[in-house]
Amino acid sequence: MSGQEREGADSGDRRSDTGEHDPDDLYHGRHETPNERADRRWNELMQEIRVAQTGVQVLLGFLLTVVFAPRFVELSSGDRALYVATVALGSAATGALIGPVSFHRIVAGRRIKPQAVRWTSRLIAVGLALLLATLGTALLLVLRFATGAPYVPWLVGGLVVWYLLCWYVLPVWVRRRYTSND
Repeated sequence: MSGQEREGADSGDRRSDTGEHDPDDLYHGRHETPNERADRRWNELMQEIRVAQTGVQVLLGFLLTVVFAPRFVELSSGDRALYVATVALGSAATGALIGPVSFHRIVAGRRIKPQAVRWTSRLIAVGLALLLATLGTALLLVLRFATGAPYVPWLVGGLVVWYLLCWYVLPVWVRRRYTSND
């Protein structure tokens, strides 16, 4: 491998001796071993999850303190049930989004990183779905209590649709639009 090829290989951008891109790179993407790909994907997952972990921990911490607020006794039995569901969903989301840390500790060094990446990715997907449900129920509870207005379920439904568009629909659309089926 020439110096230019070696230099490009380190950055994931392989070039021929003439400095041109290798056509295989343009068509097939990166040239990396399964272990290199697993390492890269693991690092990407860890970067992605940091935001969600912090958010879900702050949200759960807030939810756990609500029960000690003086006005908590004013909640109807239906709102209390909604509160319990919200805390349970938040706890489940926290478990799923923090799970990859424990997962890594237990399987590290066992030479199963590709499998760890797959399972961690699944935990994150479940955690995000649970976080979506937690946000929806928390918004419903808070806005119902704050306003008592009949439009609150519609407002919350609209916000949940917005989350779905941002978190799932747009990324899936972009993936389908800009990647090939090969």
